[in-house]
Amino acid sequence: MATTGTLRLQRIFSAFLLLLLLGMPGRCEEQVPLLVWTHEWTAQASPPPAVAGHIVEQQQLASYLDKTLKTGPRNVVLFLQDKMSLEDFTLYGGAFGNKQDSVFPNLESALRSSSSSLVLPAVSWPASNALIGHLQDHLGTSPLYMDPETLSQLRLNASSPALLVFRLPYYIGSDLMSAKEVLSGNDEVIGQVLSVMKTQSVPYTALYTALRPSRGAPSPAVDAALGGGRSLLQARGGYRDRERERERQRKGKERTGIYAPVEFKEGDNTCILLWAQGLSVSILRSGRWESHDLTPSTFGEGVTPKLEGSSCDKTKARLVLNYENVLGHRNFKLLLSLSQRHYKVSARRWSTLDSVELEYDSTKATFNGSRSVYAPAEYSYRCQSVTSFQWPLLVPRSPKDPANQWRVSFEDFQIQGFNVKGGEFSYASDCAGFFSPGIWMGLMTSLLMVLVLTYGLHMIMQLHTMDRFDDPKGPAISVPQSD
Repeated sequence: MATTGTLRLQRIFSAFLLLLLLGMPGRCEEQVPLLVWTHEWTAQASPPPAVAGHIVEQQQLASYLDKTLKTGPRNVVLFLQDKMSLEDFTLYGGAFGNKQDSVFPNLESALRSSSSSLVLPAVSWPASNALIGHLQDHLGTSPLYMDPETLSQLRLNASSPALLVFRLPYYIGSDLMSAKEVLSGNDEVIGQVLSVMKTQSVPYTALYTALRPSRGAPSPAVDAALGGGRSLLQARGGYRDRERERERQRKGKERTGIYAPVEFKEGDNTCILLWAQGLSVSILRSGRWESHDLTPSTFGEGVTPKLEGSSCDKTKARLVLNYENVLGHRNFKLLLSLSQRHYKVSARRWSTLDSVELEYDSTKATFNGSRSVYAPAEYSYRCQSVTSFQWPLLVPRSPKDPANQWRVSFEDFQIQGFNVKGGEFSYASDCAGFFSPGIWMGLMTSLLMVLVLTYGLHMIMQLHTMDRFDDPKGPAISVPQSD
């Protein structure tokens, strides 16, 4: 399917627009676009283009990629956006002739200069979720989560396969310009990465797709209820699974409601308290999330978690939860590190959850929490949900940290590492602030109404009573028309 660059690019965006206008069979929110381009791609490696309106499922996508990687370059660059839909290209890609407004100049340039390309406008998003796992199995190498700065320090070899993954964000909200700016920034990242690859003179295969659709994507509540994106394959017929999950959560709440928190003592004094109604970890393997519930091993009547390695003093606290046989890892540790210090601005001491670490097989996955999880040193910290993936309060330490392959979730979380008295939690500082969006909207609406009322009163006060009136019994008032 090798053609001239300009003609190929016109066909790409024309296909996007045509498929959008004709409509996709099934639910349009279940598909994401996928673009593949490469250098030194032989003609026999080019798969046939997808038929308009056809949805590419996981097996067919694997067939396309196998043909591509069989004779093409084995250095794979994967640009994996959080969300993306066909409409993003029609809205922001200049598909209606206004190319000067396109936010994808670097992507278009890459498609023009490539020896060949493949465009799949409608790929089932579960298939795109399994993309990393399939590439990993085909190339026989683990994915490296990179950014343009670290890529420049990496030396690639054409004879050794490499899977480089660049995570790109996406934002959709009430301001459409926000999505446009984020897509433009993602295109700049693509340009930087391809520029570095060009300087290294290493042939590569590049892919650009997303994990979820950006238009009409499944709601976070549904995603959380089903336990991850992969399980949405059973959304239409998974009523029994959802009912079993609700029943398990209900029994879990009844079971854990009366249990004491995890308590670590230094001598006879309690110095760390931890409580969570639910605690689970998940790892990404072969494109799907595998979860493990740590709640029964941590909390409950008669449960005594292993706290070897824990420590505490006046400024530092470290709680280590030791487990066995977690997601295939014989020895598994969950470490929570807290600290307290005096802040001059607030003139008081604050405690922060500096990090949450997962230690397994001599590997550490580190999540930072100091920016979001904090409380006055005299109080405990409480939050309904502390996770690393949905409205995250825990974020990976760096883009290439192993934490990007993990998810940590605390439900009804409460922790205190300092000033514990009587083995009980102190007053809880809740993560939900007083000024919620609803309160701010009410305040702004009230302020606007007060301003309108004040302006109206001011205008009324500027009115002046006439000093002359008509007397019905006397002559009419005559107003001269000339000077």
